[in-house]
Amino acid sequence: MDANQFLDIFLEETVEHLESLNNCLLQLEKLPEDKSVLDEIFRVSHTLKGMAGTMGFTGMAQLTHGMENLLDGIRKQRIKVNTVLVDLLFECLDGLQAYANNIAGEGVEGETDNHGLLERLGRLLGAEKSEDCQEDGGSQTDIEFNDHDTMVLGKARQQGFNCFIIKVRLDKNCMLKSARAFIVFNTLEKKGDIIKSVPSVEDIEDEKFDRTIRLVIITQSDLDEIEGSLASVSELEEVEIREAYIPDEIDNFHLEEDTNEDYTKDTGTKQRGRKSITGKTVRVDINRLDNLMNLVSELIIIKTRLEENRDGGEEADTEETLEYLERITTNLHDAVMKVRMVPIERVFNRFPRMVRDLSKNLGKDTRLLMYGEETEVDRTVIDEIGDPLIHLIRNSIDHGIEPVEERKKLGKPTEGKIMLKAFHDGNTVVIEVEDDGSGIDIKRIAQKSVQSGLYSQQQLDALNEEELVELIFSPGFSTAGKVSDLSGRGVGLDVVKTKIESLGGMVEVENKPALGSKFIIRLPLTLAIIQALLVNVGLESYAIPLNSIKEIVTMEYSRIKNVQNREVVLLRGEILPIIRLDRELGLEDHSVLKGEMTIVVVRKGEKLAGMVVDGLIGQQEIVIKPLGKFLSGIRYIAGATILGDGRVSLILDVNPFL
Repeated sequence: MDANQFLDIFLEETVEHLESLNNCLLQLEKLPEDKSVLDEIFRVSHTLKGMAGTMGFTGMAQLTHGMENLLDGIRKQRIKVNTVLVDLLFECLDGLQAYANNIAGEGVEGETDNHGLLERLGRLLGAEKSEDCQEDGGSQTDIEFNDHDTMVLGKARQQGFNCFIIKVRLDKNCMLKSARAFIVFNTLEKKGDIIKSVPSVEDIEDEKFDRTIRLVIITQSDLDEIEGSLASVSELEEVEIREAYIPDEIDNFHLEEDTNEDYTKDTGTKQRGRKSITGKTVRVDINRLDNLMNLVSELIIIKTRLEENRDGGEEADTEETLEYLERITTNLHDAVMKVRMVPIERVFNRFPRMVRDLSKNLGKDTRLLMYGEETEVDRTVIDEIGDPLIHLIRNSIDHGIEPVEERKKLGKPTEGKIMLKAFHDGNTVVIEVEDDGSGIDIKRIAQKSVQSGLYSQQQLDALNEEELVELIFSPGFSTAGKVSDLSGRGVGLDVVKTKIESLGGMVEVENKPALGSKFIIRLPLTLAIIQALLVNVGLESYAIPLNSIKEIVTMEYSRIKNVQNREVVLLRGEILPIIRLDRELGLEDHSVLKGEMTIVVVRKGEKLAGMVVDGLIGQQEIVIKPLGKFLSGIRYIAGATILGDGRVSLILDVNPFL
């Protein structure tokens, strides 16, 4: 078997099982008496062991095998669940994650040595030998045949087939009994039909057997050929094959090793019925979805072209055709977007474990509350939003939540709370990270800004409270007093702001000194197709995302004033900074023009600015095309789109202007 062809499936399923294991361990710590949680952990560990063994990843299989032994000890009440035990299981989870990361990156497990973990698992278990490696006493179990079995064997014999009983004893050091048994079954099924097995397939899968398996096979191969095929299977201590002519002769063929369970009389050929705990899902390669999105993009471009034909007075049925095409493209777009949308729970699930570990590391008592995990976000956003949220949550624990003793003095509950919330707001997704800690100390921010040389005292005196809070997003800014694993290296919230703005979003801060702080992230629902306003600047056309536009106004050029070397206008009693797009984009300077000017007022949070344009083309649904790696990172440009007439229009990123 070429395992490489199944590697992608293995990794996808491993990620799901590790996430489930992480969640279950967190529940086990809170509810140590909950048998259902323990059973789920055991089931996931067993599944991972079988998958890893089948793929040949022995390190991963051995680690899950050690976990299984410990979990079995808990289930049999030989071991009690405590913090030490849960910490050890989390270390095992980290070890499995490391194996999975190596397999994903290099296709092999790597050389990570987890023998120390396995020894600690054994010590916690009381150095008992795992049950599946013991030799239990008991009565011998025969293979019993019903009338159907007898008829099948008789007809096979009459038609010239060979009937064999095969006894296979696994090596006593075999760590993966069920996986090894699967290989034996797979090898024999290439030679014929297995009509009976003791133990049953279900019990073999659950490792409810010692080391011996008995099989009855109908085949056209001779005894030597069957024996030769089994010789290629490793970790088999003994293989014994006998030819059977009648069922009575089969009944006299007994096991020399006892079994410790009452097994069923199933033939072992039907699949085990197992209740699925997951919803009906389909795994789709993201590249295929991107291709589908490109096809939708072409449809939208054609629709735009038809609109232009309609304006030019084409055939009478153009209007009806256009309406029909618009319905199709809208429905197709919605359908594709639903396929691309995934619950933000996929990101949120990684944080409870992180909060637990960081709280223990810092000696703080912190609880994470999550809301809106079912909120759906574009897959592209899901892949990118994880790191910014990690920074914000770490920041809340490290800088926001006070130590237990300090919270007692302040009259606060000893347990600090971090709330992670997601919800839809129009065409955006809002993610909030809020804590009930000390809030942001504005005086300390100002002091650190001056000490680090980022700003002068004169510059800070000119800023209001809200602008001072925004300083925490400055590159290299940190209020940490010392360098640690969590902070103090000058890599902080500026990374959060940069990443979110690169996704077309924005981040805001609400600060309540001594009561806590809230970081609010706003992201577009999709990064592929957006509503935009097309404008003319000189001879070029540009697209401005509609969600960044507040309003459009016209006024005389003469109303532009110069304040502190910056052009501004007075709009309804408020000062509005003016941006000359022609100058900023390196186009022909129109500063000598007189008369009326058109201003597109754009916003980022509470900040406003007015972009001077030469003309408005209109609102359009546009398809965002990336510029490619050679043109990526150009200031003011977020991407490009293709217009109905085939021309390329650049999409403006308003964030750098504000």
